Amino acid sequence: MSYTYRYIPSDKENANTLLLLHGTGGNENDLLDIGRFIDPNANLLSLRGNEPENGMNRFFKRLAPGQFDEENLKYHVQDLYTFIADLAQEKKFDVNRIIPLGYSNGANLIAASLYSYANPYSAALLLHPMVPFADGPKEKLDKSQIFIAAGNNDPICAPEESQQLTKEIEEMGGEVNLHWETAGHSITSDELRAAKEWYERLKF
Repeated sequence: MSYTYRYIPSDKENANTLLLLHGTGGNENDLLDIGRFIDPNANLLSLRGNEPENGMNRFFKRLAPGQFDEENLKYHVQDLYTFIADLAQEKKFDVNRIIPLGYSNGANLIAASLYSYANPYSAALLLHPMVPFADGPKEKLDKSQIFIAAGNNDPICAPEESQQLTKEIEEMGGEVNLHWETAGHSITSDELRAAKEWYERLKF
């Protein structure tokens, strides 16, 4: 499946490409300002979810709130991976310098990609993600650095969920920075500042 997207190229050589994936009901414009805040010099590639639910854009189906359609999720993991690889050739950005940043539903698709491919990204930023698979694939992530933002009062993603996701990613070999806010499911300015500080320390 194709995606509606926005691609804003950088004027810098050897720039990273921030792959931006919105939350449920969002669109390809939602995270552009956040992407520019995290890395003013990056290419920005922002996608619109292509699996609508009651008029809301999503990146994969769910059976109920908090219950993912795991087969559909696996399909979209592969679909996204293929789409990005093809677009990288078309737009001539380095596929090895893609760093995804996702919120909620978008973060869950990124998390599912981490479980499904060995070291698919050198780094990723997940804002309020959940564990993508109850008993799914677990690939090696020994070359992946992951930032997770979580809220102590998140009504959608309980703290235990964030802790479990961190534990599983670390068991796969990933290096996780789990950042807590005394907040709910919304993105906060404090977690974005923490994400930016983490991003600026990345080495790869």
